[in-house]
Amino acid sequence: MGMDLIVDDLTAIDDKLSQRRIDLDPNGYFIIYIDRNDRLIYAKHFTNVIDDCGLAVDPETGKVIPARGKVERTHTMVFSGRTAKELCVKIFEETQPCPVTFLDHAAYLGREFVRAEVALVTGKDYVQD
Repeated sequence: MGMDLIVDDLTAIDDKLSQRRIDLDPNGYFIIYIDRNDRLIYAKHFTNVIDDCGLAVDPETGKVIPARGKVERTHTMVFSGRTAKELCVKIFEETQPCPVTFLDHAAYLGREFVRAEVALVTGKDYVQD
């Protein structure tokens, strides 16, 4: 089995899992991006309110926040790190109270921070999953 086939298989597994329904963390969500000039990974934290349908709504307007597309909202905190590990330490160990309350959310952030770090090191594009 060639390396391309293995990568394709792993990508297919992740793509399928990305379609599953997840419960949103009531403490909020993060928008992750990289800044090549600063050579940093950034994670902007936004608060949300979860409605009766399990959807995130803007606490000020009550409108549903779309999963894709631009939404003009003010972040509550912004974290930055040179590596995924540095970012995780800042968010999960040094920030009290921790802005993440669900373990699956913490695992997701760890995966995304590693992907962002790889993109930063390799020069590839990073798009948050």
